[in-house]
Amino acid sequence: MTFHIITIFPHIFDSYLKEGILKRAQEKGLIEIKIHNLRDFTDDKRKTVDDRPFGGGPGMVLKIEPIYKAVKHINLTKQLSKKRSRTILLSAKGKKFNQKITYKLSKFSKLVLVCGRYEGVDERVAKYIADEEISIGDYILSGGELAAMVIIETVTRLIPGALGNIESIEERRVNQFPISNFHFPTHSYPVYTRPEVFEPKPGIKWRVPKILLSGNHKKIEEWRKKIGERG
Repeated sequence: MTFHIITIFPHIFDSYLKEGILKRAQEKGLIEIKIHNLRDFTDDKRKTVDDRPFGGGPGMVLKIEPIYKAVKHINLTKQLSKKRSRTILLSAKGKKFNQKITYKLSKFSKLVLVCGRYEGVDERVAKYIADEEISIGDYILSGGELAAMVIIETVTRLIPGALGNIESIEERRVNQFPISNFHFPTHSYPVYTRPEVFEPKPGIKWRVPKILLSGNHKKIEEWRKKIGERG
């Protein structure tokens, strides 16, 4: 299995991925981990990956263009059928990660993990690029890098040969009981940033919701509250 990590902080992974089970699994050729710096997929000299959110609000939002280019680059490197590849956006408002999801992900040959940062990621990434959104828990992190490491380790443990003949007490305990797919809603609303219209190819346009461009902050707040209440 190959794990691709898209991040603006590639060196965060330097130590963790080179120790323990993950180190041995890579040495055995069971897994391959490739880290992609999102800034390498920008067009401007300053390597800008974020911008202010449409409709106002705190923080900055990761832009869609570099993420689209990074995922496209990864998918062109080695073509796999959709059934063997999965693109995951690590997001606070995603489905809560559990062992049941781990088993599902272990069936793929390639996982692309997009690490969110700042106030969030342009919602068009979740809508058009990612196959699903995943959160590792009901708490706030600064970014998706820790979540990526959690997913890589838990999935790697299920690959035959990664653990050798050792099966931990925790492993047996988890496998003994049915796993709930229940997760708490995060009440988070989608965010968007420039460009207003993103055109991945001629004739296809991914637009920002008009309400966020209206300048009517009362209606924007009502929209965000309504969307957030849906989970």
